[in-house]
Amino acid sequence: MDKTILLKHAALIMEDANCLMDRNLYVSDGRIARIVVADQDDGKLHADETIDCSRFYVSCGMVNMHAHMAMNIFKGIAEDVTSDAWFNEMIFPYESKMTDDDVYLGTKLAIAEMVNNGITAVADHYFGEEQVVKAVKETGIRGDISPTLFGSMPGFEERLESVKAFIEAHRGDSDRIAFRIGPHADYTCPPDTLEKMVQAARDLNLSMHLHLADAKDTNKTSMERYGKTTGQILKEAGVLDMHVLFGHGLWMDEDVAQNLTDKIWFAFCPKTYMKMALGHGSFWQHRKDVQFGFGTDGGASSNTLNVFEQARMYALAGKYTTDDPTDFTVEEVWKHLTAGHKAFSFGTGVLKEGAPADLVIWDLATPDTYPIYHPVTAILYSANSSNVRYTMVGGEFLKKDGRLTMDVDTLLSDVRRAQKDLLARGKGKANVSFLK
Repeated sequence: MDKTILLKHAALIMEDANCLMDRNLYVSDGRIARIVVADQDDGKLHADETIDCSRFYVSCGMVNMHAHMAMNIFKGIAEDVTSDAWFNEMIFPYESKMTDDDVYLGTKLAIAEMVNNGITAVADHYFGEEQVVKAVKETGIRGDISPTLFGSMPGFEERLESVKAFIEAHRGDSDRIAFRIGPHADYTCPPDTLEKMVQAARDLNLSMHLHLADAKDTNKTSMERYGKTTGQILKEAGVLDMHVLFGHGLWMDEDVAQNLTDKIWFAFCPKTYMKMALGHGSFWQHRKDVQFGFGTDGGASSNTLNVFEQARMYALAGKYTTDDPTDFTVEEVWKHLTAGHKAFSFGTGVLKEGAPADLVIWDLATPDTYPIYHPVTAILYSANSSNVRYTMVGGEFLKKDGRLTMDVDTLLSDVRRAQKDLLARGKGKANVSFLK
């Protein structure tokens, strides 16, 4: 039987970055059952477990809007190289020899890192989807899963049918799992294959998740190959008429920008852009007109899967490049962090009665974050994973009293073994290429 948990005397950080002080928040049956001012609590709702939150802050859990979780197995393997070399000489060749075990362990390691940092849902875009689903189920995080489809690869038709069958088989498995159709990108999916993926999404009543304009030359490549901009190709294929989550959009062209709707969301991942010197891009000039939150990309490019770090870099880069320290405020950045929930179908991201109990309990009374003038400022600019005291998904603690509930020691031991095997196998021959 589900127990009722009371978070007593908590300070609640709301979606607009305002704080409600001294609240009792009850969790029951996976949802927020009641929120009441502490000294007005009549005690009618019995708590089986009480956590004294008088020194803590409580926020909704955060979402990672664009990740390649299994790539945590490659974290640090391709450093200080160009984007061309990163893809074509390192990552794609290593990926060509990945095993199911690599995907499973890399995914599970990524989830451990995210839960440790207060992330309760993730939009994953990768292959080896059976292993991804397995890891998501075992760990308890919410997973929005898009099996990656390369339209330019041999056997695309068979792969698409396989993905459709996989989604049909698993879409009712759990309310913590959702699916999308996941074209890799316009430059790896010719227009005719994009159209087939759009039709598959419509047939299954699903949205889409794909990369968009993650490098400066993507639009140039599109013009050279097809005589059309990326935006024209996406529009003609029907992508821009769908519910869609775009990873990046750093260099989106005007044909994309002028065809945005409220069904389109972007996941901005600035750490990858900085690290790989992908340029300033055009996203910044459109940021007031697009719906976006933050992703992390994969662990092989961003090295961390912490969306708070990505949000911090977004704010700092914005202030630095615009010469305006008054812009990119903590309130604006926090709103984008929490707004990312709206791109998902889980109904999370709000602290209100009836909402799913996906919560983070923050201990900000530490040397890293003290003194506290504004809790959101402390979280965005000072906090780290040690400040995340508890992470809850659907009323279940995945991190409790500062420790992950999963068996981390065994996981790390398994990852060490997989790393050794991966290096022994070495690189294979990639079946796709980046902008070639």
